[in-house]
Amino acid sequence: MDKTSLFGIIIGIAALLLGLTAKGSPLSILLNPAAMIIILVGTVASVSIAFPFSELKKLPALFRVIFSNQKLPDIQELIPQFKDWANIARREGLLALEDHVEQIEDPFLKYGMKMVIDGQSPEFIRQMMEEDLDAMAERHAAGAQIFSQAGTYAPTLGVLGAVMGLIAALGDLDDIERLGPAIAAAFVATLLGIFTGYVLWHPMANKLKLKSQQEIQVKQVMIEGILAIQEGVSPRVIEDKLLAYVPTKKRQVNGYTVQEGEELNV
Repeated sequence: MDKTSLFGIIIGIAALLLGLTAKGSPLSILLNPAAMIIILVGTVASVSIAFPFSELKKLPALFRVIFSNQKLPDIQELIPQFKDWANIARREGLLALEDHVEQIEDPFLKYGMKMVIDGQSPEFIRQMMEEDLDAMAERHAAGAQIFSQAGTYAPTLGVLGAVMGLIAALGDLDDIERLGPAIAAAFVATLLGIFTGYVLWHPMANKLKLKSQQEIQVKQVMIEGILAIQEGVSPRVIEDKLLAYVPTKKRQVNGYTVQEGEELNV
């Protein structure tokens, strides 16, 4: 489980409740069925109009991505693997990698290595893998856009809910004692709209974008490693090339961890 997503939601709800309490407002004011209907149902309606069903049916999978940790190969683990394959390819030829390829679990990496063994040209391999990568990035962007748009609609729907509440409150001024609570209740929709928009939907969209960027970076490393093996690049050069994708403080060269701010002398 991605604990930061769950932790953030809990902290956000706690901040809302504590803030209301500190301002002297009763927490029961949040139990406003009309406001909840306007915000939640209204957001669902807006998103349904904005996106086709083919995209909306992916929402359960998107929520799983948000609340689960990505099962991605670690770049620092990929580098030694590419070095080993480069050694084998230089000693025995690319066909000697065939048995190793069958043991690869990542479909993208396996796909690229099979094209190398099949003798495809570097230009063809790069084109095919980058097209695959671009298509994946577009799918991820479309998923994040759903949450981003929900975060845009919800606060506006909150304003709509407040206006509707004020119309109801000001429509009957005979009972002045009820006017204050009625106006306060009217703004609950605005509160819920802003909260769901900027504490839930927009952050969830950003989480999806970040996880997509991380996956894209790993796959870019795979592309560069695969092509380097095909070109017969030495294992040391492959290591130096792929270390560019590793944060400076995590890079290891000949067993030496390069700390942030230090130069990499290779």
